Amino acid sequence: MLLLTQGQRARLIANGQSRGDHVPVVKFFSPVGAGTWLFSELDEDGDILFGLCDLGFGCPEMGSASLSEIAAVSLPLGLTIERDLCFEGRFPLTVYADAARLCGSITEDEARLEAAAVARASELSELPPP
Repeated sequence: MLLLTQGQRARLIANGQSRGDHVPVVKFFSPVGAGTWLFSELDEDGDILFGLCDLGFGCPEMGSASLSEIAAVSLPLGLTIERDLCFEGRFPLTVYADAARLCGSITEDEARLEAAAVARASELSELPPP
């Protein structure tokens, strides 16, 4: 399976060129395990992705990963890492990260994501002006 379409690649690179808390563009997952990744940015080199990474150990974290290394993963039964064709990011990456930390894994549960978004907005409104 092609991990990134040309449109996704272009959006990821554009996000990587601008600062901000971007909505994830793509979700990858392991069909035989708990590994899940949400990526919002791609370096201009076309290989280094930035996003939320969850290897299934209960401690998802934001960071970078290599697209070529993810594509090269060989799983049992000849399977590989796949792209979730139905994924559509609805919240900024930090909201997914906050919800994942509370759940112990990346979640798409609407109620948990909404709660994380409300909590994040509340925290930001309480910060003193720059």
